[in-house]
Amino acid sequence: MYKISNFSDNDDVKIIDQSGPFEVIEYQRDLSVMPEDAQLAFFCSQMNVRKRQLKCELSKGNVTIQAGAMQWMAGDVSATTGIKGAGDFLSKTIRGKVTGESAIKPEYTGDGTLVLEPTYKHIILLDLDEWGNSIVLDDGLFLACESTLKQKAVRRKTFSSAFAGGEGFFNLGLKGSGVVCLESDCPREELVEITLEDDVIKIDGNLAIAWSGSLDFTVERAGRSLLGSAVSGEGLVNVYRGTGKVLLAPVVNQAMKPQQVVEKEPVIVSDDDE
Repeated sequence: MYKISNFSDNDDVKIIDQSGPFEVIEYQRDLSVMPEDAQLAFFCSQMNVRKRQLKCELSKGNVTIQAGAMQWMAGDVSATTGIKGAGDFLSKTIRGKVTGESAIKPEYTGDGTLVLEPTYKHIILLDLDEWGNSIVLDDGLFLACESTLKQKAVRRKTFSSAFAGGEGFFNLGLKGSGVVCLESDCPREELVEITLEDDVIKIDGNLAIAWSGSLDFTVERAGRSLLGSAVSGEGLVNVYRGTGKVLLAPVVNQAMKPQQVVEKEPVIVSDDDE
């Protein structure tokens, strides 16, 4: 038996989302700072640049996470590779190669608690029951999911969507009933969710971070003709057609990372330089 204190019950920690076995906790302030970093930490908190962690309660379900994402675990927790044989290992290796994701994603079972590494990115929980039980993710977004979800490599149906769409030939797809956790530069409050019913959405650029597996993705001219596309100045656009959902980031938002901020040395001008 174990007891965790001063973690999610800390007055500086807030649970901002939860679904299935997952809880997203957010640190409201960064208290572990030196005086010279206090000003930066303060303005980071004001601009919603905060550390976040994913907490997994395995008593509610087994989870699969991105390789290397585990920080600590307590209680009866076992980690496995999730590989069910040589054929499964080969297929997962190929899928990881073509999607750019880790080939082997560890699976954690038991009834303990698993906590992932902190991140300054935004952790978004999506229930696949609300996405027609099938979803396709943009590269690098996968953080964790319930182990009930089946992972697969989704191949582009046309060469145009692979080369001109900026997505590559394959993306990671998830199918089944369960929750998937995304690690996004853009917060959930800014993401636009578009529901299509036998309709179409056209996007200028690689801004869709997730879409229903039932949608067809192609790349087409913005106008009906080459002249029309040239006049509009848009050229080619990403087109999602059919029935399903698209999660759209309205802007490219690279979250500021405080550890990347470097203070510049003052420039001293001597009398000889005047």
